[in-house]
Amino acid sequence: MLGMLIIAHAPLASALKSVAQHTFPDCAVTVEALDVSPNFSVEHTEVAGRDLLAQMAAQEVLILTDVFGATPCNIAQRLAAEFDSKAVKVIAGVNVPMLWRALCYAKGGLDTVAERAVAGASQGVIQVSVSRPQNQTSKLGSNDSNHHHHQQ
Repeated sequence: MLGMLIIAHAPLASALKSVAQHTFPDCAVTVEALDVSPNFSVEHTEVAGRDLLAQMAAQEVLILTDVFGATPCNIAQRLAAEFDSKAVKVIAGVNVPMLWRALCYAKGGLDTVAERAVAGASQGVIQVSVSRPQNQTSKLGSNDSNHHHHQQ
């Protein structure tokens, strides 16, 4: 099975792992998290990431990270480049829809999961209307005044 490693600014990685465990308890056993703390050096965090990646039993690993160009992403890129024994892909911009989509397709192989995760992330970002349809004003006719019902 595919493994997933979330590397993000603290506490986002751990929070996303908790979301994965809550929503997909069976699939979430393959998810690891590495919070990048301002209290630790980049080198210390990279060693922790290397250890996590080495301990993962999966031969294919998807690394999800928060912001392209930031420290977590830079660490993820270095880790992916180091591991010849595993097929590793890195995706930046992690969000909950991306994570859920990746978990849903985790049995599909690394390329498929990466493609589905990116699609899930972009499709999960939408602007939501601030007015609810139930709040539309009603236009009562002369005979409708006694039969007016509010939608709840």
